[in-house]
Amino acid sequence: MVSSSEPSHQDKLQLLKRKHVREALLWEPVEGRKGYVRCNLCHRRCIIAPGKYGVCGVRKNIDGKLYTLVYGLLTATNLDPIEKKPLMHFMPTSRVLSISTVGCNFFCQFCQNWEISQSRLERGLYGRYFEPEEVVKLALELGADGITYTYNEPTIFYEFMKDTAVLAKREGLFNTMVTNGYMTPEAVDDLDGYMDAVTVDFKGGGNKEFYRKYMYVPDPEPIFETLLAMKEKGWWIEITNLVVPKVGDREEDVRRLARWIVENLGDETPFHLLRFHPAYRMQDFPPTPVETLERLAKVAKEEGLKYVYIGNVWGHPLEHTYCPRCGYPVIERYGFTVTAWRLTRDNRCPRCGYKIRVIGRPKHLEEEL
Repeated sequence: MVSSSEPSHQDKLQLLKRKHVREALLWEPVEGRKGYVRCNLCHRRCIIAPGKYGVCGVRKNIDGKLYTLVYGLLTATNLDPIEKKPLMHFMPTSRVLSISTVGCNFFCQFCQNWEISQSRLERGLYGRYFEPEEVVKLALELGADGITYTYNEPTIFYEFMKDTAVLAKREGLFNTMVTNGYMTPEAVDDLDGYMDAVTVDFKGGGNKEFYRKYMYVPDPEPIFETLLAMKEKGWWIEITNLVVPKVGDREEDVRRLARWIVENLGDETPFHLLRFHPAYRMQDFPPTPVETLERLAKVAKEEGLKYVYIGNVWGHPLEHTYCPRCGYPVIERYGFTVTAWRLTRDNRCPRCGYKIRVIGRPKHLEEEL
């Protein structure tokens, strides 16, 4: 927990008047511990004393009620290709407005976005305030097809994400998020009907010791519970796995993860092996060798996954989508750009007729038709 001295009554009143401070969702009083609350947004389920913060650093117990301190306090509003998330099989070539706040419930020592994710309250909150209506309006003005909650862990700005997602759906926009998967099943249930697709990011193949040592997460097992809840709700799911050389590149971990995906989410679930680049507190590690990624991609395919990708290596053949039956390259990409689309109108391989599991088609193709 992040500690702090108890503020005065006047300081509390001033804090509660700020636009970015709102009462949180999904919390409850702790029975038998006066003034304590339990946050039920992520699997840490922090028990928070009065005047203290949860692990994420942006949720605070004020006089026995839990508050979010980052409602609408955005650190980024960027228009991105959906392939950047990465979502390869959901609404290809569409554009999404990506938004984030500060804070995270993980402490990844290799985080690429550490300036926002690892910013805790002792360093000060920062960002530009938006109302949900303003985010949706901006998305429409920029010609976005949807909104993605990303860059830092969206679970920790859940209230703003939900309010924005509700409005986005009303305006015909879709919603996606990029998450570490530690959201509780209760949160998934509460968000049902408003979230369309999700990228769940594993690191180190989901190895428990890796999570403990390099991410300060006690156990990655709850992620699998959350994935099952997401599947039950019908959300589109793609899985990524960051491969950190030397310490997070074990073949047996990737094999175990791939096998679980096949058995529980289905063999057509897109699986992305992401190249590590030195960052934050792990700058003394080298980038992941491409040969390592290729070896692990072979492992994932051996376990039955039909769509295996290599990310952060632009120009690699495993940026493309290949027909699982005949091997024909039905979609070609370079980085985040689709360079060739060879599927039929009903998304079948033109060579053998195999139905490729993908939602949507490039908009320019629909306009041409």
